[in-house]
Amino acid sequence: MRKVLVSSCLLGKKVRYDGGSLPVNDQLIEQWRNEGRVVSVCPEVESGMSVPRKPAEIIAGDGLSVLDGRANVVEKEGGVVTDDFVSGASIALKLCKKFNIEVAVLAEGSPSCGSSFIYDGSFSGSRIAGMGVTAALLRRHGIQVFSQYEMEDANDAIHAQSD
Repeated sequence: MRKVLVSSCLLGKKVRYDGGSLPVNDQLIEQWRNEGRVVSVCPEVESGMSVPRKPAEIIAGDGLSVLDGRANVVEKEGGVVTDDFVSGASIALKLCKKFNIEVAVLAEGSPSCGSSFIYDGSFSGSRIAGMGVTAALLRRHGIQVFSQYEMEDANDAIHAQSD
């Protein structure tokens, strides 16, 4: 049975920067849990960051730029946390390799997990097209990344693989 990597905050775990969660009340998540498919990860927590923690955004780029050393992840007060985000992304990738995971459902907008948009680094709430660090690393390694708004597509991708 194929497993799926899921952002811990989407599973109701209070791991977000503000100490909250983004629970997804979706029948597919419950089905995957019941089938034993779900592998939970919060890249920031896995890298040793605290809950709560200071808000962070990618400055002058996206997750691909961070991986290539052309951009940084910076806290609102100016602290550079790029290494923590890259470390968390690497841990998520190791989990995918360990469990042969080819599909991930990650929290949209996050500087780690965003798969189609992130915030622009101004801490103003403005969005830009792009991926977070974890989403970018997973995609570089051939893992299909979806957001919580693409559950049906993620489910189709899981079932398109041979179980």
